Amino acid sequence: MLSYRYTARNPQTGKQVRATVQAESEGSAAKLISAEGLVVTDLQLEAESFSALGKLKGRVKAKDRVLFSRQLSTLINAGLPLLQALRSVNQQTTSNALRVVLSQVIADVEGGGTLAAAMGKHPRVFNQVYISLIAAGESSGTLDQALDRLAVQQEKEADLNSKIRGAMIYPLVVLLVMVAVVGFMIVKVLPQVKSIYDGMEGAELPLITRIMLAISDFTIHFWWVVLLVLAFGVFFTTRWARTGPGKLVVDKFKMRAWPIGPLFMKVYMARFARTGTTLVASGVPLLQMLSITGDAVNNVHIQSAIMRAAEKVKGGKSLADSIENDTNFLPLVPNMLRIGEQSGAIEQMMAKVADYYEKEVDTEVENISSIIEPVMMVALGVVAFIIVAAVLLPIYGLAGNSSFTGG
Repeated sequence: MLSYRYTARNPQTGKQVRATVQAESEGSAAKLISAEGLVVTDLQLEAESFSALGKLKGRVKAKDRVLFSRQLSTLINAGLPLLQALRSVNQQTTSNALRVVLSQVIADVEGGGTLAAAMGKHPRVFNQVYISLIAAGESSGTLDQALDRLAVQQEKEADLNSKIRGAMIYPLVVLLVMVAVVGFMIVKVLPQVKSIYDGMEGAELPLITRIMLAISDFTIHFWWVVLLVLAFGVFFTTRWARTGPGKLVVDKFKMRAWPIGPLFMKVYMARFARTGTTLVASGVPLLQMLSITGDAVNNVHIQSAIMRAAEKVKGGKSLADSIENDTNFLPLVPNMLRIGEQSGAIEQMMAKVADYYEKEVDTEVENISSIIEPVMMVALGVVAFIIVAAVLLPIYGLAGNSSFTGG
């Protein structure tokens, strides 16, 4: 619910009334005020509601969007008018962010706009794939089917993203442990080694120990510099990765780097095929499908390849021929598309490609886990060896000098 502040006139007494009312939309608020026998002279959304809208817009979880799509599909399929179905879903949703956005969508639809146009005003909640499918469903009278396909497509996408995150968790945990161990050794252990040698004349520390002690001294006395450098490094790296040149490098790294390259390539192929299947099944034209799918893949190199393929399709080539021999696509994709184009079943072939690569992602995640574990353990062992050598070499040297002196 949104809060509206209004000014109204009582026609019987002529007095002005100023108050607030809770409603889903401006139209609903006006009806509530009129039902009290008042004539509205001014009606405005309160500043708090604007603030809430600004804070919550775009923070809708994938599971809430999937549930909304399924519920709206069911209600429309049952014969409920669109506005009534939207209001019913809005009342049932537990997501405050989605409730705020849907209130605005309902208000726009009440004003005579289409559902696709109303959702298009909230691109951070409803992406281009979503809006295009809604528009296709509205124009063909199959909005319930379009919403059901959207729910399936979003569930598959969320599952893919979950698998990617799962593959990255283990190496991240090992890396954090490695950093914690190194930090403890540098700050706590190495200074004690130095204190042992400080009182000994002529004692010379090994080179590796001197290097580690220099790092230790700098970290202890200028820890704030270290933190600032790390913070700025992370900040500017993430900002750079979102720029044009940075995204080119990062996306190429994802596609080619070992061992994550095969995983991401299969993820991109699954996204391309799954999104394309959903769009084609809803009646979206091929060229428009390619344009939307290019954005959905979320890789600039594959997006460029899809746009190049779209230009070739405009010139009369088949989609399979347009992407064949393109290194941005795995070989199975053009082969399956060719079968689909020849048999008139491109939707079914793309669905099979999506299913195949989604299963392959599972296998690739297991492979990465089995590869990364020994690699990270070796890396952790090398770092531990360096630090232990820096600590033990001076101690052995001290023990050797003591034995020599005693003899």
